[in-house]
Amino acid sequence: MHWINWVIVLGYLTYISVDGIRRAKGTTKLDGYFLGNRSLPWWVVGLSVMATQLSAITMIGTTGQGANDGMRFVQFYFGLPVALVILGVTIVPFLHRAKVYTAYEFLEKRFDARTRSLTSLLFLLSRGLSCGTIIAAPAVVFSSIFGWPLAYSVALIGVPTVIYTMIGGVQAVAWTDVKQIVLVLTAVTAMIVVLLLRIPVGPDAALRIAGATGRLDIFDFSFTLTKQYTFWSGIIGGTFLMLSYFGTDQSQVQRYLTAKTVDEARSSHLISAYWKIPLQAMILLLGVLVFVFYVFTPPPLYYNPVQAERVRAADPAAYATLSQRYDAALTVRAEAARALAHASDRAAEVSPRREIRIGDQMVARVRADAMKAATVPGAKAATDVNYIIPHFVLTELPIGLTGIFIAAVIAAAMSAVAGELASLSSTTVIDLYRRWVRPEADDAHYLRVSRAATGAWGVFACVVAVFAANLGSLIEVVNRFGSFFYGSILGVFLLAMIPRTRGSGAFYGLLAGMAAVGAVNIGAPSVAFLWYNVVGAVTVVAVGMLFGRAPREVTA
Repeated sequence: MHWINWVIVLGYLTYISVDGIRRAKGTTKLDGYFLGNRSLPWWVVGLSVMATQLSAITMIGTTGQGANDGMRFVQFYFGLPVALVILGVTIVPFLHRAKVYTAYEFLEKRFDARTRSLTSLLFLLSRGLSCGTIIAAPAVVFSSIFGWPLAYSVALIGVPTVIYTMIGGVQAVAWTDVKQIVLVLTAVTAMIVVLLLRIPVGPDAALRIAGATGRLDIFDFSFTLTKQYTFWSGIIGGTFLMLSYFGTDQSQVQRYLTAKTVDEARSSHLISAYWKIPLQAMILLLGVLVFVFYVFTPPPLYYNPVQAERVRAADPAAYATLSQRYDAALTVRAEAARALAHASDRAAEVSPRREIRIGDQMVARVRADAMKAATVPGAKAATDVNYIIPHFVLTELPIGLTGIFIAAVIAAAMSAVAGELASLSSTTVIDLYRRWVRPEADDAHYLRVSRAATGAWGVFACVVAVFAANLGSLIEVVNRFGSFFYGSILGVFLLAMIPRTRGSGAFYGLLAGMAAVGAVNIGAPSVAFLWYNVVGAVTVVAVGMLFGRAPREVTA
């Protein structure tokens, strides 16, 4: 990588780290360390939440998803505005007025200690797994750039982030997030502009080419449980997922608990409600434009160079055959795309549209065969979706913009991971350690334990990251991890709002919800993961009301 790019990366990371530590003042007590003394402006809280969503996974996994599958993934977020409006009038004001450190403290007041502890443990497991996936995203970039083992790349991101989080607290995290989202949006916008200038047929023709391959198709109104992204899975399953994530997940609850007032906490949520879908569409469009660019500029057979070397070394003849088939398919697709770009009217577009679909299907078949050849026997099917954007950045972007993109990915990862580790630490200390181990201690003691918990969760996340990078699209992996747990956790909070439900119903309902999700995953693996949230929440509420309903008091 050019030295100018290195200057940009190192300069930005130095600035963001120093500024984060500078803002760590006032964190000598738990309220300051975990909640920023409940004094952050609403726009900082809102942008911090948005920055968590625009993480390194978004920069790498979502753009790769857009290049492979197009805009369909945006349906995943259709339930977000609905969920945030509901939360704005229910859980947000309630938890903010309760003056709690975590969302799960409320569950003991409403039910019992075991329900609180079990819910906390499920959150810790799900968020720890997701945190590892977030670290995996920039680790993929570093592995691609330097050829380092993935574990070294994970350590490069994870270790500094753990140290930064242990020092800074949530206040430093929130203010760092504001700078992170500005850098991410700058990088994405600049890359879109570069792509529009580099694609040889112009913006209008580029969109027509993308549309001919189905990559601009957004809505799928088919009602089926096996399709991953449809309008209905997004609006129903997505609403349940977002209700749980933004309303009961400590990583998000902790953010709006830092706001000064209930109204400011609500206002911070509206930033995501209004802007998340357009921003996600923008990220996916970047991936779509990368696809169109590679229609005219031949892409590699393997975006991951490690896979390419493995297949070439194992069977040179098979690799050569795959390469020949790939070149032929790319030629068919490129010729059809040029014909479509120069078509004079709708009638003249019919044949090129058909030909470009045929060519794109040919390319997809060769790529599928290439992934089969790269799959290690006994391991999960190989994929290189997370390497598409890193390859483009390192080989096609001009000097300077490459550095901005790499800095954006690293900063996004550090900021998002810092927020996740802060929530893991607060839940560990408040809901488990202080509740069961040392209920009576001073803030200095709890702060020491909090920093130790941050380090332990950081190690756990790094271990997960080594495996998560090879599980497919990172944006899917993190949401799949969450969907195993989120619906059941949401169900407990829904029970808390239903009068006369008891702790026994909540506890056994939570166990039943997790069992139901596990049964669906094992017995019907083709069911799209978004529906796990519905299954978990409905099961918890049904079992909780059936077995934990308190009798109505009879008055004389």
